[in-house]
Amino acid sequence: MELSVTPVSVEALEEYSNIPIHFEVRSTLEPELIDSGRGGILLHEKSVPFYVKDYDAMEEEGLARWLKSFDTSNWSLFLAREGSALVGGATVAFRSPGLFMLGNRDDIAVLWDIRVLPERRRTGIGTALVAAAAQWARGHDCRYLKIETQNNNVPACRFYAAQGCRLGEINRFAYSDPRISREVMLCWYLDL
Repeated sequence: MELSVTPVSVEALEEYSNIPIHFEVRSTLEPELIDSGRGGILLHEKSVPFYVKDYDAMEEEGLARWLKSFDTSNWSLFLAREGSALVGGATVAFRSPGLFMLGNRDDIAVLWDIRVLPERRRTGIGTALVAAAAQWARGHDCRYLKIETQNNNVPACRFYAAQGCRLGEINRFAYSDPRISREVMLCWYLDL
């Protein structure tokens, strides 16, 4: 069946939120400081006891919180469908005051969220969503598409690297929320 990726307005957020974002954790990328960090950081994959992480289950008010917390007037949502079946979605944020991931820069867009039905992962849907997000960002004169993930989402890290993204930031102390404070923020950049 043919895949289509189309931009939609934030009014489609409820439909978008029906796509699960949870993922299985079997390993993490653990940072090793070289010369106390002065010589760089290496990431080593380490097996961990299996668990499932679900971002949506952690969020109060669900994705509707985005509308209350951020100026989404410069955001774009994309829905991926195979025929009439919803199989994925992505959200790109741009020129959104207070969104720290943008660093007050007008030449960066952030892939704020990407999700694919678990049974449809590794079938090209994520690649099509990243391509749509990158094309949208290029159309807004961005130089980079920035993507945040954590060291416990090893499949996502492999996926972003396969998309041509470069690891640009490793922040071992990014998260204050006790549920995720041990996780390491990894920010990927796709040159546009």
